[in-house]
Amino acid sequence: MKLSYFFARRYLFSKKSVNAINIISTISVIGVLVSSAALVIVLSFYNGMENVILSMFSTFSPELRIEPTEGKLFSTKNSLFDDLRKQKEIKGYSEVLEEKVLLQYGNHQFIGQIKGIEPKSLRQHAADSMLYAGEFTISKGNVSYAIIGASVQANLQVPIVGLQNTMLINSPKKGGGSSVNPADDIIQRGISPKGVLKYQQGFDNLIITPIDFARDALGEYDKVSAIEIYTHTQDDLYEIEQHIQNKLGDKFRVLNREEQNPTLYKTVRTEKWAVFFILTFIGIIAIFNIIGSMTMLVIDKRQDMIILKSLGAENSLIQRIFYNEGMLISLIGSSVGIVIGYLFCLLQDTFGFIRTQEGQNSIIDAYPVDMRITDFGLVFLTVLLVSVIISYLSSYLSVKAIGNLNTKEAD
Repeated sequence: MKLSYFFARRYLFSKKSVNAINIISTISVIGVLVSSAALVIVLSFYNGMENVILSMFSTFSPELRIEPTEGKLFSTKNSLFDDLRKQKEIKGYSEVLEEKVLLQYGNHQFIGQIKGIEPKSLRQHAADSMLYAGEFTISKGNVSYAIIGASVQANLQVPIVGLQNTMLINSPKKGGGSSVNPADDIIQRGISPKGVLKYQQGFDNLIITPIDFARDALGEYDKVSAIEIYTHTQDDLYEIEQHIQNKLGDKFRVLNREEQNPTLYKTVRTEKWAVFFILTFIGIIAIFNIIGSMTMLVIDKRQDMIILKSLGAENSLIQRIFYNEGMLISLIGSSVGIVIGYLFCLLQDTFGFIRTQEGQNSIIDAYPVDMRITDFGLVFLTVLLVSVIISYLSSYLSVKAIGNLNTKEAD
């Protein structure tokens, strides 16, 4: 055992002659402890909320989406897309046609987004996590139906049951504008809704229909807006994405869920790290208590240091003693704080005692947590780095203070 560590451990755990030093040392440990626990808890809570938010927006987002690099539409009538549909890694494949349209029901109008998909691809979505009311279907036999977003239903006030619930979809005709009668330049088709989606910003203005109906309503029979792909497993998703991108070339973009909603993902992560840095700054202030603790300890152990110097101890040994003292305070506080933070998050994950606002429309009952080993490591390294700097500073000031005391005594 090194001599400096031996003295540091004795000074930390032994009873001091001045009781205030014990209190200040305890406050220093508690300051580091609370800072570490707070960082672990806040990061875990933000991870949980991040998972909830991203899962909500990913409910109707495909795992991979193919879009043209230039323009809005592209043709899929070539062997590349035929081969892609047949790949064994792909579980779901759907051509998609999207465009803004004017929806009308009775005297109510609303500008929404029609999204035509292959009816079989609807099986890739969980009906219980998306559907608010009605049936989760867009076709029965040869009859086309629609699933509409919450805003569409609220603005049009169209019922999803009954015979008188056909709404009109209006879109401009391709190459129109030359007719004397403006009505001739508008394509108008009728469709009845079968279900209403839960309110969610990502798709509350959607009207989901079979792609054949969307082609007819938009007058676009040869091209699509995108291709949505679902895989059997997400373990090799990155490799599948790169393989498809290399196969299609530069004319197309293959987007994963994060790339489909870049603003959302960036916002969620920015908020998390902003809070992390704020709490880290508060923790730095708390760790500065080590300097006060070391200063008081120097006063209490002044005679010991004088004896050590008279026995031949150099200033470097005395500095290492107080440096190790500060590091012990930090390591004990951070280790216990991380354990307390882990236990707190574990209890919240198990029992959910911190609950959100009660209500029928509440998305979650209790605040979710997601503990990640990388966050625990980050918290420990952050506290350790700050502690090294502050412990070195406090030990340097301590040695300087001892030198000043010796000079005064000599005078």
